[in-house]
Amino acid sequence: MASTLEDRAAARRAALIEAGVELLGTEGAAGVTVRAVCRGARLTERYFYEAFPDGGRDALLRAVHSQVAGEAREAIAAAVAASAAAGDGPEALTAAAVGAFTAFLEDDPRRGRVLLSESFSDSVLASHDLELVPAFAALLVAQIRALPDPPDDVDAQLTAVALLGAVRTLYLQWLAGDPPISSARLNAHAARLLLAAARVSSHDVHD
Repeated sequence: MASTLEDRAAARRAALIEAGVELLGTEGAAGVTVRAVCRGARLTERYFYEAFPDGGRDALLRAVHSQVAGEAREAIAAAVAASAAAGDGPEALTAAAVGAFTAFLEDDPRRGRVLLSESFSDSVLASHDLELVPAFAALLVAQIRALPDPPDDVDAQLTAVALLGAVRTLYLQWLAGDPPISSARLNAHAARLLLAAARVSSHDVHD
């Protein structure tokens, strides 16, 4: 019985998060209210607060953001792992990572808004966005370390964080259609940008 109750609670929570993804990805953070989420999930507010007892709407926003971010990281990691298993070099690994992220956004247009743009309009998402930086930076650091004769760990970390901001802006502009280029050209440009910046080093400067 306990397992069944837990399964039902998990299913309700998943339905609420999916309703949150739909609202955040189509209407933006302003459209994410407890009432709208419950309506989308076809659940009462009682079940909403059962699923998010401590944070209410803010907890839901973080859960939605975390889910989409986690799916993005999984897609990138899987593409890189497959490329590495095929014996590909650094250029191909980077291309695989970039291509996977672009495909992830193209497969569901809501994802770009959830992951990239809504944190500019909502303080909860802005704060949570900063919490996600280390996990995404780690993906880039791994790519930098895979290069022949890579820069030191500090340089790798600094470059990864800087590139996250650059790549985010690049994708936001692309999703907005400015400039109106194909995903193939976006992928090529982003991959070459990452590779070109990966070797930036400041190890000769001491504190």
